[in-house]
Amino acid sequence: MAAGPRGVRKLGIVALFLLPSAVPLLLFTIAPMVAAGWISLHTWNLQSPMRWTGLDNYTRLLGDADTRDALLHTLAFLGLYLPLVYLCGLALAVALNRRFPGRSLLRSMYFLPVVTSWVVVALTWKWLLNPANGLVNHLLGTVGIEGPGWWASPTWAIPSTVIASVWKDAGFVMVILLAGLQSIPEEYLEAARLDGASAWQSFWKVTFPLLTPSSYFVVVISLINGFQVFDQIYVMTGGGPAGASRPLVEEIYDLTFRYGDAGGASALSLLLFAVILAVTVVQQRLQKRWVHYV
Repeated sequence: MAAGPRGVRKLGIVALFLLPSAVPLLLFTIAPMVAAGWISLHTWNLQSPMRWTGLDNYTRLLGDADTRDALLHTLAFLGLYLPLVYLCGLALAVALNRRFPGRSLLRSMYFLPVVTSWVVVALTWKWLLNPANGLVNHLLGTVGIEGPGWWASPTWAIPSTVIASVWKDAGFVMVILLAGLQSIPEEYLEAARLDGASAWQSFWKVTFPLLTPSSYFVVVISLINGFQVFDQIYVMTGGGPAGASRPLVEEIYDLTFRYGDAGGASALSLLLFAVILAVTVVQQRLQKRWVHYV
């Protein structure tokens, strides 16, 4: 009989400690998701009463050309962003894992963009990549190269936002991979050197396989963030020119606040959530094939 009250007391203590995080999670994540699911089954312009439409919003969006284009723009962004941010972060992590004067200062400098406002970063890169008088095209002109139109060009709009995104997020990838590098036992690397492995062989055969848990985390987080890209594109290109860089999240924004289609926007939000969930589940299943734990 004594175990019952003791168990209830322990449960109450656990619940008490969970409340500070559980309440915000319920109010600002779970409740809005449930509300979005309900709204997605209605037609609603944020003013007049909602009208039940069932799954019409989903079927309409799945066959909509604008939604398809927004998805393709998002995938194009991801295709450029993901490998570049990983390789840049990996290069920084490897370089800053060595001992040299000023290493701590450089680590802080490379991480600084991560904590900088996206609006500030996007406006800065919009100026740097200005086709007419931007610093980048000016420097290219000094060596005889005619700079592209960058964010003013349909071809270069997405690459322009990728450059800004990689510059901002590479520091985050660097920190995660740097932690992974520092967790690799030195004995493994010493054994590789004794076996006559070169620096490249030691990295490719020993360091990189043992870095795969950190790489897996970075890839998952970067993919989730990439699917939700919005701020930098909205500030730098506004989805243009002529809609050439509008991603899915901007399509959701436009449906809600420009076209008054909250039902469609909620449905598209849940479709995006389903895509991100599916990609994450696939990564979780595949990670057993390439992630190696010490």
